[in-house]
Amino acid sequence: MILYLHGFRSSPKSFKARLLNDFFARRGESRLFQCPQLPVSPKGAMQMANDICQSVPADKLSLIGSSLGGFYATALAEKYGCRTVLLNPAVKPADDLREYVGIQRAWHSDEQFEFHAEYVDELVPIARTRITRPERYFLIAATGDEILDWRQMVEHYPGARHKIIEGSDHGLSDFEQYMEEVVNFCLT
Repeated sequence: MILYLHGFRSSPKSFKARLLNDFFARRGESRLFQCPQLPVSPKGAMQMANDICQSVPADKLSLIGSSLGGFYATALAEKYGCRTVLLNPAVKPADDLREYVGIQRAWHSDEQFEFHAEYVDELVPIARTRITRPERYFLIAATGDEILDWRQMVEHYPGARHKIIEGSDHGLSDFEQYMEEVVNFCLT
């Protein structure tokens, strides 16, 4: 099973999540893909993701994490030892998200939510300062990411498989051309 963890202000309605969902549906393998709506609270998001991960044997589990979801996926990969694809992952979200405390609007709807100051503190114990077994990680980082620095991503995942995309953007609007490579990495 592949568990997709979306980013901050994102959802299962994101472009990448919908592409992957449709890919597995066309193959008649919808059961192999899950992308839940994560709670705003990092502690709540990790609890939900942990519950899903615990329901699948570790050798049958792969993770895909986008942005903040990549931060969560890293912590889960270190706990469960599973293969993990990181799409423009957040490396230091406790620093990056401080400016977002307050009312926010979701990317894929008009829904508003409040990002509380204590949520920034919830990110601290989740952080992994280094990865083990880098061969289980596949990092896709775009040099055109307008939100996060791709160089920090590369530095944070030494020894992992890296695909550096010249240009593109934070949402990887060209993800479709990398999707099959991502799925193959997860399922091998």
